[in-house]
This record gives sequence, structure tokens and C-alpha cells, in this order.
Amino acid sequence: MTAPLDPARKVAVVTLGCARNEVDSEELAGRLAAGGYELVDDAEDADAVLVNTCGFIESAKKDSVDAILAATDSGARVVAVGCMAERYGSELAGALPEATVLGFDDYAAIGDRLDDVLSDRPLVPHDPRDRRTLLPISPVARTAAAVAPDAPAIPGHGWLQRRRLASGPSAALKLASGCDRRCAFCAIPTFRGSFVSRPPAEVLGEAQWLASQGVTELVLVSENSTSYGKDLGDLRSLERLLPQLAAVEGIARVRVAYLQPAELRPGLLEIIAGTEGVAPYFDLSFQHSSPGLLRRMRRFGGTDDFLALIERARALAPAAGFRTNVILGFPGETEEDVAELERFLVEGRLDAVGVFGYSDEEGTEAMGLPGKLDPAEIDARVRRITDLVEELTAQRAEDRIGERIEVLLTEDLAAEEGAGTWLGHAAHQDPDADGTTTVTGVPADAAPGDLLAAEVVGTEGVDLLASALVAARPAGR
Repeated sequence: MTAPLDPARKVAVVTLGCARNEVDSEELAGRLAAGGYELVDDAEDADAVLVNTCGFIESAKKDSVDAILAATDSGARVVAVGCMAERYGSELAGALPEATVLGFDDYAAIGDRLDDVLSDRPLVPHDPRDRRTLLPISPVARTAAAVAPDAPAIPGHGWLQRRRLASGPSAALKLASGCDRRCAFCAIPTFRGSFVSRPPAEVLGEAQWLASQGVTELVLVSENSTSYGKDLGDLRSLERLLPQLAAVEGIARVRVAYLQPAELRPGLLEIIAGTEGVAPYFDLSFQHSSPGLLRRMRRFGGTDDFLALIERARALAPAAGFRTNVILGFPGETEEDVAELERFLVEGRLDAVGVFGYSDEEGTEAMGLPGKLDPAEIDARVRRITDLVEELTAQRAEDRIGERIEVLLTEDLAAEEGAGTWLGHAAHQDPDADGTTTVTGVPADAAPGDLLAAEVVGTEGVDLLASALVAARPAGR
């Protein structure tokens, strides 16, 4: 990468979407910093604003467009990257001439591309491609592709130039990129590509680097973490990797996100439920629970299968946490299907549930299916299940009163709540999505990233209130 023409040039990075995108943004930030750019927080202070977009569902795409338009108000040059930019390419560039649109294959030379933008050198936006055809799955072919000069970029690989954009003690660590599943509603494989695992040594190396940056909790992310290692010829790779990550000096907790229920092997379940330093936390992509509707979605299982899976996990780790996402209004969904989903949610006693309404996505099988529901009916079903979920998850939080938990401390609330009060999250709470825990009686020498034993004494919705039991156990101090 060549250095920018002006070493004083400044860039702000704006991230939309999921934790996988956050990792991509930090890798882009690392490459830019290595190329001589100064990273700034405020777009008003920047020469260029890099907007890392999300292209998952209609509402996420709207948020991405809004962020691009908001960035143009700063007076800086705006560059759109990420999933939406990759997915729509020249189409997005035509709709938003205010921004320069770059694809994943521009990531390796992102500093050069920003030089081009700031120097008014014209760039031709890419035409979208189905990235599933760009990278072979077999380990030998994948390795050969990775070293080819014209190999397509794999977002999330190349961590050596990662630069943290957040300062908290939790950080996402990407296991893989892409997905080989063919869910009828999902377009992600077409623009993220086929599933490609990162080598275990690379993942461990990045974990050690994150620990050196003050991170004490790793959140392992990918499009499908249960597939990790299959393209490396070892489906038990994650089972072997988790204890190694938990043993990294300075790391207090490892959490796995994005598990596919149909691929959660008994050995992996046991490792997650029973390994010291690994959170007994199951972020399971159920999407629905009606067996017939799941088949239309090109997925597997159903209410009884999912309840049995949860029961097996709770038998190993009674306090385990469970979260999922569900889709309402998929083509052909009946009232009986919704009732079956309600049965699962009531009996499953999950800690967190994201509820989404179906929307057509270009390039998916579902877009051409019959039985489309009226948008008003989809909205009504979303509200109905959302209300149920809010009640059920609040009840599940109440069930934890009297439970001993370990809280990862994130923020000292002394100024607002009085000395000894901290905000954090327990093992069953994802740091970004599943509620928080407020702890009182925290020792004066506590610091962000410490683990603290506490007892749950109350709740506020899904949030827990807890009282410290023992002095904070420093993580890596």
C-alpha cells in the first residue's frame, strides 16, 4: 500500500450492521493507519468518511443509505463499503452519486482507493457478482486461491493490520467468512461468498493481540460458527480451538455467536457448556419452529427438536443462556405456524429473542414463492410475537433471582449511582444484544474487564440487578 499523498489526511469510519462488520471496519482502519491516514471519530474533522454498510434486510439497507447521506453533510468525501456496497455496486453508485462505492476486493488496497477519491481520480464501481463461485471450498484449492494475486478478498482475514475502534473489554473475533447454507430467505451467501475458515493459528494470534489491547472477553463471530473447520478438513476444529482461546493470557471469557441448531454436534455442545473460561451461551439460529414452514425456508428441525436441544444443554449447564432470532410472515406462514412458534417460545424459556418481519430479498428463493402475506398482517404478527417475547424474557430474567453469576465489568457508574456500582454483563448476556447487569458492592480497585462474582437480587425487564459476593478477580492484571 502506498502512503497517502498528504500524511495529514484524516478518515472517519462509520459502521452499520453486525459484529462481523465491526471486525471488517477495524481491519480497514488498521490498513488505513498503516498507510498513513489519521483516524478520527468525528466526520466533521475528516477528509473522508468510510461508511461500512449493511445489506441484510430492508430496514438495514435504509439505515445504510441514511448513514451515507448523513456523512455527505460533513463536507468530507464519502466512501461506501461493506455488504450493501458489495451487493449493489454500480446500482448503489448510480442512486447515490454523492458517494464512491467500493467492493470487498478493494479492501486490501483501501488506502490507495481513498487516495484516488481525494485526488479526484475516477473509480468505476463494480458490478455485483455471486461470490459463492469465486472461492472453492476444498482446503487445497482454497489455499491456492488465497495466495493468487487476483484472489477475491475475504472480509475479516488479514487481522495483522487490525486497529481497534472501540475501547471496551469485549471484542469480536471473526472465525470465518461466508456461508454454504441455502436458506430460502437469505441473500448473504451471494455477496459474502462461500464459507471460508480462518486457520486456527491465525485466530489464536489475533486473540493474543486483542488481549494485549486490553480485551478480556472474545466474542467469536461468523455467518455460521458451527461450520468452522469443515473446509480445513476438521469438523472438530472449534472444539479444539475453544479451550486454547480460553487459555490465552488475559482472556477471562470466550463466547461463541451464530450457531446453527442442525449442526450443533454433541461434542461442541459439551465443550461450550463445560469448558472453564467459555461462556455457557447458545446463540442459536432457529428462525422459526414450525417444521413445515422451516422446510419451506430450506431449514431443518422444529419445536420438539429445538426443545430437546435446549434440554440437553441445560442438563450440562443449568444456568446456560439462550438467544435466537425468529422471522414472522415468511410466504405460506399460517396461524397454526405462528401458534407453534408461540409454543416453542413459551416452553423454551429463552433469554433473548430478536423478532423480524419477512421482506423479499433479491436473489433468494423466497422472493418467488407463492403465499405472500399482506405487509399489515406481517406487522401484526411481529407485534404479537414481540409482546410475547418481552413478557417471556422478563420472566426468564426473574427466574435468575438468587442465582450466582459472574459479571464482566464494563462501566463504573459511581457518578450516577454511587460508589461501588458498575455496569456489566453475565455469561448469558451478549455484550451488545442481551441486556445488562448492574452490580452494587463492587470493590474500589475494580477495573473494566474484571470478572466479579455476584448474586442476582432483582430485575428490570431483561436487565439484572446484582450484589457483589467477592472481590473482583482481575483478568490479566
